[in-house]
Amino acid sequence: MKSLQELTRPNIWSLKPYSCARDEFKGMKADVFLDANENPFPNGINRYPDPLQEELKHLIAPFKGVPAENIFLGNGSDEAIDLPFRIFCRPGVDNVVAIDPTYGMYEVCADVNDVEYRKVSLDADYDFSPEALLAATDENTKLIFICSPNNPTGNAFRREKIEKVLSEFQGIVIVDEAYSDFSQQRPLRLDLGKYPNMIVLNTFSKAMGCAGIRLGMAFAGTDIIALMNKVKYPYNVNVLTQQRAMDVLRELTVYQRHLSEILDERSTLMDAIAVLPICRKVYPTDANFFLAKMTDADGIYKYLVQQGIIVRNRNRVALCGNCLRITIGLKEENSALLAALRKYV
Repeated sequence: MKSLQELTRPNIWSLKPYSCARDEFKGMKADVFLDANENPFPNGINRYPDPLQEELKHLIAPFKGVPAENIFLGNGSDEAIDLPFRIFCRPGVDNVVAIDPTYGMYEVCADVNDVEYRKVSLDADYDFSPEALLAATDENTKLIFICSPNNPTGNAFRREKIEKVLSEFQGIVIVDEAYSDFSQQRPLRLDLGKYPNMIVLNTFSKAMGCAGIRLGMAFAGTDIIALMNKVKYPYNVNVLTQQRAMDVLRELTVYQRHLSEILDERSTLMDAIAVLPICRKVYPTDANFFLAKMTDADGIYKYLVQQGIIVRNRNRVALCGNCLRITIGLKEENSALLAALRKYV
């Protein structure tokens, strides 16, 4: 890869980050805080949070198998997606490359940051070609996005294909593993040491069951993590989010039980939908959702809405004609979906 300084926007490389009060006494013991213009009356939230979330990162580290110094925490994965655009991509000059179809926030962040977004189509089996991805790059390509397991298709890509891109691309490769808990494939976050140009994304929103607290994770080399911490807002993860995430990490048996139940329900629901007359195909998945090609996705979607059941209509997404994306719910929710579909005419 190119050096990190070559890849980074010059103004970001030379940026002097905002120094917040809690950074300045890091590592020192203090009992009296008269530095940050806070309300002094204790109520559990009157003080600013740890800007680098050290206690939380040290709980995440053994769970994810990644050293704490290689972890960035953000306000949802959206922050971790947006920051590489702001760090590496010069507006109106640089570009990024991504598979298509995939998670829509990559393109939204590109548009917000005035960065060209180049799509490389998956094949009919929803697989990608490393050669095609690399061929779409040029000297101004700073980022490549690969979501695996992919959204909305659900499939995880073979590691050797992603590793080829990591080995040959001169810029930053962002591997979004938001759904990796539901896959049997070894996560790439465990191989950070091999690929200094890799950023791996994770989230508390899916398998961890914490979508409401908006906590995203990024794993990368310490130099990239330092750049992300330099550019992020000072107190980007609030006290309540940090506390709730630590509570969840101290009760991992709940996570493990729920994960097992979701995987069991996934098999049951996919098998049941596959045999419905209105279903043409159920695609394999490594996520907590699956894509189903229907006879009339628009009509079935509208019918389900009328029944008070919401799925995702992907009919107008590239390569997903007449497809519905269905998330695995509770057993009773999945049963309600099946009962409604069996009555559809």
